[in-house]
Amino acid sequence: MVLCPLGLPRPHLVSCLTTLSRAIQGTPSGSIAQLSSQATESTDWGSPLTPEVSTEISGIDSRRVMAPPPPPPPSSSLSDPHPPAVSSNSSRDKKLKSPKTNKKPGWKSKMFKSLLSSAKSLAIGDSGNKATKPEDLFPVVSKEVDGDDCDHECATCTITYPRSFKIDEEDELYGQIKGWAAHVLVATGKTDWVRDVADEKGSVMQAIAGAKAPANGKLMLSASNIPTPHHPPSYSEPTTLLLLPAFILIENVTPATVPLLLEKIVSQAPTNSTPLAPFSLPRSLEAPLPEASAAYIKELTTRPCPHQALILLCSQKTRDARCGQSAPLLRKELQRHLQPLGLYRDLDDERPGGVGIYFISHVGGHKYSANMLVYRRPDAFGLDHVARAKEGDGELKPKKPEELKRKQREVKEGEEGKQEEEEEEEENGEVGAAQCIWLARVKPEDCEGIVKFTVLQGKVIKPQSQLRGGFDRQRGVLSW
Repeated sequence: MVLCPLGLPRPHLVSCLTTLSRAIQGTPSGSIAQLSSQATESTDWGSPLTPEVSTEISGIDSRRVMAPPPPPPPSSSLSDPHPPAVSSNSSRDKKLKSPKTNKKPGWKSKMFKSLLSSAKSLAIGDSGNKATKPEDLFPVVSKEVDGDDCDHECATCTITYPRSFKIDEEDELYGQIKGWAAHVLVATGKTDWVRDVADEKGSVMQAIAGAKAPANGKLMLSASNIPTPHHPPSYSEPTTLLLLPAFILIENVTPATVPLLLEKIVSQAPTNSTPLAPFSLPRSLEAPLPEASAAYIKELTTRPCPHQALILLCSQKTRDARCGQSAPLLRKELQRHLQPLGLYRDLDDERPGGVGIYFISHVGGHKYSANMLVYRRPDAFGLDHVARAKEGDGELKPKKPEELKRKQREVKEGEEGKQEEEEEEEENGEVGAAQCIWLARVKPEDCEGIVKFTVLQGKVIKPQSQLRGGFDRQRGVLSW
């Protein structure tokens, strides 16, 4: 059993911290449970982190679990300048009566949030390659390298969220997501689904959720608006899957072929913690289906995804209306900045290179809408190491896939000690995504900077307020 630093089993930690916070806040048990449920809602990409509650906690050394001393009482100069009127009794009564004010959360509330954050971090665990700070995970823009405007919001953006669009701006984001090994997007041709996509009857999502898990770790499952091969979309027909970080499209998938898919393709594919290196997967697999099955559903085929980067936006309004509102607005603004660069790809555009933008189902943390996941191939546009501040005022031009391959070939030809066969294998081998940058609280005015620095160069602009986590396979670091 895994123990926390306090010597307790990890499932009991939140219960311990809840008991401690009651003593600090004097809050009734029911209120604490409600706050705990709300605070942990955003932890997991699939479901809230709901620890078991132990009715009895023993063996805690009070010297190891101590609350800090309360801060000194505020001076009278900080009191409310406009207190409500009080009755004209004695001055003693006036001193005893304290007016009700809408004060901001005090030290007790902050401590309670800190305790819950610690509990969630321990429950999430440590992969052994965890970047403890946002700037340790991805490079952060700086004016010296990226120019004076690197942290500016778009001045020409005319798109805004509705006035009713309110999100949590206070919670700490980084490091509060559970890790995953691989991510599969199921093509449905839809932008919204039932609350839990695993409950879509007869779908590949339902089959994956009910099948034996892959051997290489936790699989994140998302429905997507990727077009299906058949129109109108129907769960009774074969569909397409996009497997990440492998950047591989798997075609002709049905619920009946899901076990083969998970065992022979997903389990053999690279994961978020796999070192960046060429890999190979079978081009086709024949499923062991009954002889009476139609021939066209018996074979799974795979091929590389043609894009250099992917932007995934949560659009599931059945989970939260804000996701349904933000996704189409962000896509429109992203398109405005990608098109002049020749990088925008619509749903049916499979030209090599470019950026695909897809809507996906709930990933967790809708109170931090909009959630955006950016998957990038290594040095996706040949600009990762370019210092914009030294390039003058001209806009950097992203390199095309053929230019990147030519550059890679030149580098390999200059290396010594490589055999010709090994060079050919590396050149033709697929390596998949190098990074997944998971952002939240994204607004339309952020899109210009996200395209310019995050999509094109793999950098983060607002690590403290927008970065939830992710991975960098090239550097071997993750946020969990």
